[in-house]
Amino acid sequence: MSATDRLSQISSQITSSLTSSKSAREKLLTPSPDDVVVTCALRTAITKGGRGGFKDTPAQDLVVGILKGMIERSKIDPALVEDITVGCVLAPGGGATEFRAASLVAGFPVTTGVRATNRQCSSGLQAVVDVANAIRAGQIEIGIGAGVESMSSQYGPAAVTEFSELLDSYIEAKNCKVPMGVLSEKMAKDRKISRAEQDAFAAASYQKALAAQSAGLFDEEIYPLDAKFEDPKTGETKTITVSKDDGIRPNITAESLGKIKPAFAKDGTIHAGNASQVSDGAGAVLLMKRSTAERIGQPIIGKFVQAAVVGVPPLLMGVGPWAAIPKVFEKTGITKDEVDIFEINEAFASQCVWCVNELGLDRKKVNPKGGAIAFGHPLGATGARQVSTLLTELKRTGGRIGVTSMCIGTGMGYAAVWVRE
Repeated sequence: MSATDRLSQISSQITSSLTSSKSAREKLLTPSPDDVVVTCALRTAITKGGRGGFKDTPAQDLVVGILKGMIERSKIDPALVEDITVGCVLAPGGGATEFRAASLVAGFPVTTGVRATNRQCSSGLQAVVDVANAIRAGQIEIGIGAGVESMSSQYGPAAVTEFSELLDSYIEAKNCKVPMGVLSEKMAKDRKISRAEQDAFAAASYQKALAAQSAGLFDEEIYPLDAKFEDPKTGETKTITVSKDDGIRPNITAESLGKIKPAFAKDGTIHAGNASQVSDGAGAVLLMKRSTAERIGQPIIGKFVQAAVVGVPPLLMGVGPWAAIPKVFEKTGITKDEVDIFEINEAFASQCVWCVNELGLDRKKVNPKGGAIAFGHPLGATGARQVSTLLTELKRTGGRIGVTSMCIGTGMGYAAVWVRE
């Protein structure tokens, strides 16, 4: 053990002794040299699948763009980054080969490792947590957790392989492939979430997102990218700069949403206006220990505290945040009242409304800049995107503690706790 490492260990022990009598919140806010910190978190704009600014941009090109943005924004020496993990759901083979190639194009050396990971809608968060845990374990010093999805090019029935006879012979296993809209419709009926509640929640998401975009509140977290775009009317291909979420729409009210026909059942409550948008986008988070950041001069914007994943019945996948958030509270000792902002993915208004109600969360703390209903849910990217959205809003409002969470297809929930520096 080097002298520097020994000093870090002693400092950590002293800090632990001093904070033993403090509240859970105070402990979370007390800095330690061993904290796994965030020194940069950014995302691309999120664009409409098949129609938006990134409709002609492959997922691997989005990864090139977001990694270039990470180097530019953070000023990190790429040679110091030991590993990159990219969450992605739809890419064949998980995108592992393409993402390794993308890192080289972005400017990282061959010595930087790259891998892909897939835990459905939480893939981006899983990537970030994997990197944080590798740092905490001493496997690496510096890493990037990222997420990406091109739903324009890879979304559809082909994204899920046929089940074998063995899997199909088990009822609960077979439930893992029930379409999201169908099971969410069933959940809304079973849990008695009305169409009016869902449309009101969705309208609020649009209204919050529009207000945030108009006020420039997304600008800090978005890294603009140039993209080739084929005009569907003229067939002309041109280069555009994509710097704003293009799924956000004005003049959305609960009344206007109430006129849209249900998508999954004639007497259903779920439709295109109260479910997450099919989208394209990417996000990335740069992580290292506090002692490392201070040594190399990286500005600290937040820290990763803890995460929790939990399984739920596949047909009730939407309750995931309800199960995962209390679990991460148990791990950290904090309560919902000590959290300043909750970023909960809006897969469907039905499941988000139910989770928020059952957890007894203050609606003002939930998705203050809107959510996936308003600006989209590029499956593998959302978990990484939420970190940049959360930390910039905590900074703007003076909040300190935040939670990111989402439900996960096949029946899981994920949640993580973050602290703004």
